[in-house]
Amino acid sequence: MPNGESTRTVVIAFTANLFVAIAKSVAAMISGSASMVAEASHSWADTGNQIFLLIANRRSSRAPDANRPMGYGREAYVWSLLAAVGLFVVGAAVSVWHGISDLLHEPTGHENYSVAYVVLGIAFVLEGSSLLQATRQLSGEAEEQGRDLLEYALDTSDPTTRAVFAEDSAALIGLALALAGVGLHQLTGNAAWDAIGSILVGVLLAVVAMILIDRNRRFLTGEPGSPKLHDAAVERLEQMDDVASVRFLRLEYIGPKQIFLVASVDLVGDDAESTIARRLRTLERELETNPYVVDALLTVSDPDFEDR
Repeated sequence: MPNGESTRTVVIAFTANLFVAIAKSVAAMISGSASMVAEASHSWADTGNQIFLLIANRRSSRAPDANRPMGYGREAYVWSLLAAVGLFVVGAAVSVWHGISDLLHEPTGHENYSVAYVVLGIAFVLEGSSLLQATRQLSGEAEEQGRDLLEYALDTSDPTTRAVFAEDSAALIGLALALAGVGLHQLTGNAAWDAIGSILVGVLLAVVAMILIDRNRRFLTGEPGSPKLHDAAVERLEQMDDVASVRFLRLEYIGPKQIFLVASVDLVGDDAESTIARRLRTLERELETNPYVVDALLTVSDPDFEDR
């Protein structure tokens, strides 16, 4: 189930983004900077997204019931997908549109550069602290599995922490782009640099949004367990006293850190059908004691079939 650490990560991100969004909006109105408008749109999109992610954690953690015997885990991907679409529409589209509009209309803007610089500095600290929390969580989990942080961030079945990590990483890069746009505008007196900064922020958000949309799509349509996880499951089954061998195994994510296991096994001995059924169910219950295995389904294998 989604853990408290994931929810805490989202709450920290929501709080930071809310304060940053307000500050950037005020700075955008005072300075007239296209880059600051893009950054304000970005932060408001992120703030709204955190609400979707909190809903994702809450709804996906509901216990299984008669209508959903394998639980509600996939709801996490639905709400996270909506958050990614929101990032694309509100953040990316608005930033690109505003930047192009400013290029075409040649705005003057920037009567107060210092406000923009101060707000960008505050935003860097707040969004950096949010990214640090997400990085700390993902780093710990990646280290447990002996994997690279970025690789694990893309592959993790926890969509909310991945979204916070990706959005906050994009936020820091976006701040650098906005700072460059504002600075070049001040140095050259050419407002085109500021507008270009806005467009680049929008393109960055679009790329991040498309990556998040694709990852959630994959988990919604049935993401199999990794080869490493597959091998570990086979090894665990073959360690069971009643299992002689594993002929077939399928692992599929049905929620954040929630696996559905289907396997075909050879049992030790040659018991009657009723006894075999009870032994299989006992093995299934033993597998389900693992907190990551929501449901397990075992069948007796065909001796002529082998496809693990």
